[in-house]
Amino acid sequence: FNSFYQAYQHKLKLALIGQSIFGQEVYNKLRKEGHKIVGVFTVPDKNGQADPLALAAEKDGTPVFKFPRWRAKGKPIQEVVAAYKSVGAELNVLPFCTQFIPMDVIDCPKHGSIIYHPSILPRHRGASAINWTLIQGDKKAGFTIFWADDGLDTGPILLQRECDVGQNDTVDDLYNRFLFPEGIKAMVEAVDLIADGKAPRIPQPEEGATYEGIQKKENAEISWDQPAAALHNWIRGHDKVPGAWATIGGQAVTFYGSSLLDVSVPAGQELAIKGASRPGLITKNGLVIFGNDGKMVLVRNLQFEDGKMIPASKYFSADETTALELTEEEKKMAEDIRAIWKGILSNVAVIEDSTDFFKSGASSMHVVRMLEEIKQKYSGLQLQNEDVYMATKFADFIQMAVRKFRGEDKEEELVIDYVSKNLNNMTVNMPYQCFINGQFINADDGKTYDTINPADGSVIASVSSASLADVDKAVAAAKEAFENGEWGKMNARERGRLMYRLADLMEEHQEELATIESIDSGAVYTLALKTHVGMSVQTFRYFAGWCDKIQGATIPINQARPNHNLTFTKKEPIGVCAIVIPWNYPLMMLAWKSAACLAAGNTLVLKPAQVTPLTSLKFAELSARAGFPKGVINILPGSGGLVGQHLSEHPDVRKVGFTGSTPTGKQIMKSWFYIIIYIFYSAATNLKKVSLELGGKSPLIIFSDCELDRAVKMGMGAVYFNKGENCIAAGRLFVEESIHDEFVRKVVEEIKKMKIGDPLDRSTDHGPQNHKAHLEKLLQYCETGVKEGATLVYGGRQVRRPGFFMEPTVFTDVEDHMYIAQEESFGPVMVISKFKNGDVDGVLRRANTTEYGLASGVFTKDISKALYISEKLEAGTVFINTYNKTDVAAPFGGFKQSGFGKDLGEEALHEYLRTKAITVEY
Repeated sequence: FNSFYQAYQHKLKLALIGQSIFGQEVYNKLRKEGHKIVGVFTVPDKNGQADPLALAAEKDGTPVFKFPRWRAKGKPIQEVVAAYKSVGAELNVLPFCTQFIPMDVIDCPKHGSIIYHPSILPRHRGASAINWTLIQGDKKAGFTIFWADDGLDTGPILLQRECDVGQNDTVDDLYNRFLFPEGIKAMVEAVDLIADGKAPRIPQPEEGATYEGIQKKENAEISWDQPAAALHNWIRGHDKVPGAWATIGGQAVTFYGSSLLDVSVPAGQELAIKGASRPGLITKNGLVIFGNDGKMVLVRNLQFEDGKMIPASKYFSADETTALELTEEEKKMAEDIRAIWKGILSNVAVIEDSTDFFKSGASSMHVVRMLEEIKQKYSGLQLQNEDVYMATKFADFIQMAVRKFRGEDKEEELVIDYVSKNLNNMTVNMPYQCFINGQFINADDGKTYDTINPADGSVIASVSSASLADVDKAVAAAKEAFENGEWGKMNARERGRLMYRLADLMEEHQEELATIESIDSGAVYTLALKTHVGMSVQTFRYFAGWCDKIQGATIPINQARPNHNLTFTKKEPIGVCAIVIPWNYPLMMLAWKSAACLAAGNTLVLKPAQVTPLTSLKFAELSARAGFPKGVINILPGSGGLVGQHLSEHPDVRKVGFTGSTPTGKQIMKSWFYIIIYIFYSAATNLKKVSLELGGKSPLIIFSDCELDRAVKMGMGAVYFNKGENCIAAGRLFVEESIHDEFVRKVVEEIKKMKIGDPLDRSTDHGPQNHKAHLEKLLQYCETGVKEGATLVYGGRQVRRPGFFMEPTVFTDVEDHMYIAQEESFGPVMVISKFKNGDVDGVLRRANTTEYGLASGVFTKDISKALYISEKLEAGTVFINTYNKTDVAAPFGGFKQSGFGKDLGEEALHEYLRTKAITVEY
């Protein structure tokens, strides 16, 4: 503990030389750490605006010096150097400095000078390091804190940090995600190391060293004879400053917001670009340009020479926008925004309609301030940094803000690249990218994987595979939506209205959803339509009705005398919820968990099963079209071991809801346990509420006094429903001895009537198993049963046809010690054991001799016997003379190693709520 909590014992006198918000944050953190800032040396005020570093220092009473330069005619200005020396600094800290500092100053303090540089030195020395990291397509970015010497970024290294570069990262992305926040921490760490006498001086190697010049507008023109990836890197490497450009229509047009486009060539209107061998295309999503390899880049925004920026999709209609007539409320909002502009642009006498935000002296830091001030006054107006660059003049900005305030741009903002297929007598449009903060985007690192049609083994689509960075983005979006967004301020009935609207859209698209579900999971189409999709719609409607009925209680308390105290409880949402779902009912499992989560007022990040992501992504599209605010719903396809694990450990996730296998559920609980231990040592993560719906080995007991034909029909449904890929499937049937042989005979007769085939064929009874690895596991399961001495009565083999089909299987003579008697198959395998006539308690003991407890069933005409058995069976659900009869209003969940917590019904809401007790004295 001593080493973990040990504080640095020595504090230094520091001179901060530099500027910007980055410099301001380093200044604040160093002061908080206990170091003394004896002087701040920064740039003069610009257009009457002091630099943020100067503002912070002046507020604290720290001496501030604003020198326009440190040298004249190549020599240090002695008055400036003398003013610097007067503060008596022991170390110079240069977090971000655009001025040339003389060596007299650099070497003056006892400990010398340290500088922050935004690259992994010795690569990318020079002032445009971040730009060149992207221009050259580096896979890693980072920063270096080094000891200043008389060379250009050549001094010994003190420390370095690195991060991955995403396929579509811009300079702003890298800066905001990593270089800014981690750089501030590292600057403080570097000073502490120096104070404590532990700072290294590692000479820079010359191997791998590069130096690139400063990128300016004149040398940022796009060279077109390059592959698409190189064009993309050039554009994003210059985004936002200085801006990559090309000549269009006789003027220089700057390109912003590029991404690689890996789809068929979209429809659009041709646009001639000087120097390009092939015209660009203005499409509904933006400008598509082509590399010399025939591959494509999508550009979202264009800026003209006069500074006006437009969505590239509006190039041919940029001048057609009609000015809006403002309501009285909107006029008041415009005047409030005018006052905010005036507060920022204090050097401008009057904010007129023609006032340009940036030409009047504002910089990127003022963009953040302006948007935050607007958000404080108008929380329903969600503006982004990019909106300011798109409308720099006041009148244009007000028109844009009013359109957003009215919600006129919401439909246009949803940009989707589909994989489209003609199937099932319809065109099916399937999103395939991550859905984060209301947008479909590629994975941060550009990785994808193929999702396979189990009916024939063909590739349906190449789907984005979310990275750890995507998890962080999605959780941040969900947290922002919960804490500061429209969703957190929305009343319960409005929340219910959105959920009803989403249910309606799901119903409108039910045939498309069922078709996607069928080709992605192997579900028979008719079952997908009725159950996978139908119950999902019912679930959202059921929980939509609960939104305005979540209530607390009033409680009498002993301290209430003389009756002037009131105690009551409130039910509150938890916050950001991580939901991880399985592959057997992709859409329905999403609905079971997310509907309750949303009804309670939470936001969510959902990870669908890696092998069945497509209906979840279609659901994301429908949620956006229903009007759910950005960040409320986020969908991350990809690896469970990567995405699911990171979600379960993420410090901003407050609840984990998981449906899947028991081994994976145990891993989540292990993570939860280790988090408790970790919290004991640090505050880097949190405790989470957890609910787990895990595996089952559900017993079904069939007595001789049952209706045999009904028991056969229901017993087969209990095993073969959804190809046996059913969490509550009857994993073991106990059949009374006197009817055992007849029951088996009738089951085999019915199996022979089942049609195995194309799941989209309406006459098909039995479709393919979900994926190849699962089919292989089932075949091994059957081999194990035979080896252990069980009798294979029917099936146990793969069907001889393309795809992952397995014959419905029946085992008899299964003894209690056998593997197939104890372990779940999760497939179309009926495991039958007989029990002696009349041995009720004996069969009960055998039925309960399992670590699972999800569901169970009994068939008998004797209601007293049935109720007695239902009391004794250790399972979360008991079916009597029926099976698989779940309903949205009935709670669903297991005992023992089948998990804890409930889906469906009122109880499910409590999984996503917390109770707060409030006592008032009056």
